[in-house]
Amino acid sequence: MAEVSEPKPLAVPAHPEMPPAPAFGQRSVAEVLTSAAASLGIPGFDNALKLPAAKRVCVVLADGLGRNLLKQKSAHTPFLRSVMQAGQGNVPVSLDSAFPSTTAASLASFGTGLPAGQHGLVGYDVLDPDQDRVVNMLGNWDAGVDPEQWQPFPTVLERAAEHVDVVTVSLPQFGNSPMTRAALRGGRFVTGVTSHARTEAAADAMAGGASLMYFYVNELDKAGHRHGCQSPQWEHQLEELDATMLRLNATLPPGTTILLTADHGMVDVPESQRIDYSAEPELIAGVRHTAGEPRMVHLYLSDAADHTAPGRLLEAWRARFGDRIWAFTREEAIAGGLFGAVRPEAAGRIGDVMIAARDALALYDSRRVRPSALEVVGQHGSLTKAEREVPLLYFRAEGKKAPRRR
Repeated sequence: MAEVSEPKPLAVPAHPEMPPAPAFGQRSVAEVLTSAAASLGIPGFDNALKLPAAKRVCVVLADGLGRNLLKQKSAHTPFLRSVMQAGQGNVPVSLDSAFPSTTAASLASFGTGLPAGQHGLVGYDVLDPDQDRVVNMLGNWDAGVDPEQWQPFPTVLERAAEHVDVVTVSLPQFGNSPMTRAALRGGRFVTGVTSHARTEAAADAMAGGASLMYFYVNELDKAGHRHGCQSPQWEHQLEELDATMLRLNATLPPGTTILLTADHGMVDVPESQRIDYSAEPELIAGVRHTAGEPRMVHLYLSDAADHTAPGRLLEAWRARFGDRIWAFTREEAIAGGLFGAVRPEAAGRIGDVMIAARDALALYDSRRVRPSALEVVGQHGSLTKAEREVPLLYFRAEGKKAPRRR
């Protein structure tokens, strides 16, 4: 079993002009499942989020639900609005996503209780130093990457399953996906194609004695990428999420702790600001590989690059985009705690230089992405508040038929 290096939360930014690092160990997505396990009395976990003691916990993760968006669109969520208005004592109402603020990194932090520098999923796609090729951390991973070696630490679900009944409720295609095998393995896996089917499956599993449940919702993220998070389609999916939470409140056993959180937020990027940086030679001078995502680019320098190459590349990007970006080196990111404590095997997966968008900007290398990638409206990955701040809602299930919404 791999040994975990304890992350050291840092209040200082990686660069003087950058926001502070995620609050790993205190108030981030990495503390949700671990605190839930601790609230159940499972040994070996710290209740950093101060959750009240419980007999059953259902943790709902809504992919793409930023806290800013939830507050902004509260007219579409009457049930969740009532939960927020009721208050939740000492339980924090917001959390930091992992860095980058993308599904691979944050969902892995959620599943392992570790920062990205430990679990090693440091972006949407990243360099595999052993193969000297860029590999994707979602979907169908590269054939040369074993998910359980890439992320060798036991997951929270695995550890909890040694003590209580653990269930994941998700879509069928994620049952044995590389992402699940890497960061969310453990316990039983039950499926439902629709959100209504998943709530029924959750109710059945909890009635059957499950104590810790992870419930995944991906429809918001899909709608946001395709139509934007300010679209009617996104608002419709938010209403569906509200209905899902209302059904869970009504159908899970009375007193069950229900938590709602997310892996990241989202911002809309207009078509005119989706820029192909590979068409500008000075932005890729000396670069061997590009990776990451449009709002958080990893740039890997060629082996022939000298010690001045990172500085020259940073200057080129700052000259081109000015204060529209944060530009920093791997060393600055690690020193500032953006990835938490970084194990040696993960360090080489991080770009020599990184570019993070500060405003409505998306950056593409058209040499290696499909043209359809430039059609994506809602995006995430960077350090802005809209992308990195996610909600944490806490309440207890009523366990009876809830009143119909008006």
